[in-house]
Amino acid sequence: MKSATRRADDLHMESARINEFARETSRAHGWYWQPISTAGTIATVLGCAWLMLLLYTDKDGFLLILDSVNLAIHEFGHPFFGIFGESLGLWGGTLMQLLVPLVLAGAFWRQRSALSMCIVGVWFFENFLNIARYVADARAQELPLVGGGEHDWANILSRHGLMDQDLAIASVVRTTGWIGMIACVLLAVALWYRQGGSEDEQNEHPPLPSAESGLK
Repeated sequence: MKSATRRADDLHMESARINEFARETSRAHGWYWQPISTAGTIATVLGCAWLMLLLYTDKDGFLLILDSVNLAIHEFGHPFFGIFGESLGLWGGTLMQLLVPLVLAGAFWRQRSALSMCIVGVWFFENFLNIARYVADARAQELPLVGGGEHDWANILSRHGLMDQDLAIASVVRTTGWIGMIACVLLAVALWYRQGGSEDEQNEHPPLPSAESGLK
């Protein structure tokens, strides 16, 4: 009985050493992620699905809270990038819209926080829909502009002789946004599945009793 208990304890310790070695190897090669819970993954998928449903069904394609934040970031981008020249200042609004979520996604990647990275990734690609809406308005110029300023994309496309391609370019940008958002959600699920719910499994399968506890 003692021998069997000791063997079981040895097997458990060996398994723990192997798992720790695998984690250290993953960290060294950049494969390691913080534990991804099943509940967190489900919440992420449902939340992102709800967001995409709102984006798909909204009539004007402008979600008040989220796109108001995007608009504020966009407007800040013009004077910020304008420091480096007029041309970059013209692109600055669009660049800042993409740069802010991209930097946040990079920060979460460095922290190995998979779900946070994927959620911010969805926000990054949601901006593509907002940008596509602006691009598609280059000729019509029906969208209300903050402060009644110039139309960024009308200027950008006219400078490059692409004004008559505004709808086609907008379609490509919009499609990229949808594909990117869906890909981020699938990535979250894939990383959870690959990790195998390590934290959950440890809770469901507690360690085997030690030899000392077996003798009590």
